[in-house]
Amino acid sequence: MLNIADTLYAWCREGRPFALATVIQVSGSAPLPPGTALAVDTDGTAVGSISGGCVEGAVYDLCQQMLQDGGGPARARFGYSDDDAFAVGLTCGGEIDVLVQRVEPTEQTHLTTALEQVVRGRPAAVAQVVDGPADLLGRTLSLVGGGSAYDGTLSRENVDRAVVAQARALLRAGRTGLAEVGGDADTCPERLSVLVHTHAAPPRMLIFGAVDFAAALSQAASFLGYRVTVCDARPVFATTARFPHADAVVVDWPHRYLAATEVDARTAICVLTHDAKFDVPLLTLALSLPVAYVGAMGSRRTHDDRDRRLREAGVTTEQLTRLNSPIGLDLGAHTPEETAISITAEIIAHSHRATGLPLSRGTGPIHRPGSAGPAPSHAPRTAA
Repeated sequence: MLNIADTLYAWCREGRPFALATVIQVSGSAPLPPGTALAVDTDGTAVGSISGGCVEGAVYDLCQQMLQDGGGPARARFGYSDDDAFAVGLTCGGEIDVLVQRVEPTEQTHLTTALEQVVRGRPAAVAQVVDGPADLLGRTLSLVGGGSAYDGTLSRENVDRAVVAQARALLRAGRTGLAEVGGDADTCPERLSVLVHTHAAPPRMLIFGAVDFAAALSQAASFLGYRVTVCDARPVFATTARFPHADAVVVDWPHRYLAATEVDARTAICVLTHDAKFDVPLLTLALSLPVAYVGAMGSRRTHDDRDRRLREAGVTTEQLTRLNSPIGLDLGAHTPEETAISITAEIIAHSHRATGLPLSRGTGPIHRPGSAGPAPSHAPRTAA
């Protein structure tokens, strides 16, 4: 639902009831991930999308019916129709489960607060029961303040605590996903499936080396939604004028800046200096941190020399398996702009544990389960 947070926030502030259709589960090849939503207000105004157009009309009718007839939340499934290509269904061949419910903003004031946080660019999460007892289906609970506080009630105290713990973990990782709680005497006898919608602070990309490739990479990374920092020890090169797309330009020794700054499981570190006096202490530290991606630029010869120096500095073989070097996918890139695409393509593939191969050479679904956002992992990379 957070894909349409600005409109939902405006409706909530006005106290305007609306029907909300949320993608809660995807199987096969489907165009949009869980958490994506379409909403319809009492005037018939629609916002959002759940399928890129395939089943929007049918879902709109369900929302209209929910507003007119009332009743509790209902689930619907849409899939491809082999018998009639023009029937309501997903022509891409996948299936989606959708939860449709009526939302009364005056009864869920915590939702207004969470949506306001999202609109203002602050981290927040909304936990929505999508499977379980009928009296709990569709109920929501919100986390604000970066997850430090929550509001709303799903069932009882133990259930709420269990959901909050799961929601906080997903918010820290910056991922929207399903959480399973209950099924035991300590929380709830009946098992609940809760879809946690998250809006986290943008992931960081740290680019070391104030070179032309860094200028192009900072632009590409900014387009992808990263908060970009360019760092170089040379003040004559590390200037804001040279890197207009970076959120920050820092003059400092790379390893010293990395030791002092904040990173997390979504951070990408790109080392473009290919200078041993910068690279070795920087990569020695970077490869010990729980970040999503570490890549270093350089030729095969530079890589072999850097690998030897890192081993001499005490970097383990296991840590070195995390180093993406030479950085980027083999796209035949030559210009800084082409190289930036090569690097960001590798980061995307790495984040989703994809092969990086042309889709025409693969089989199976195009859209992978759980691929809605960067994977909060710093596991070693394996060969495709």
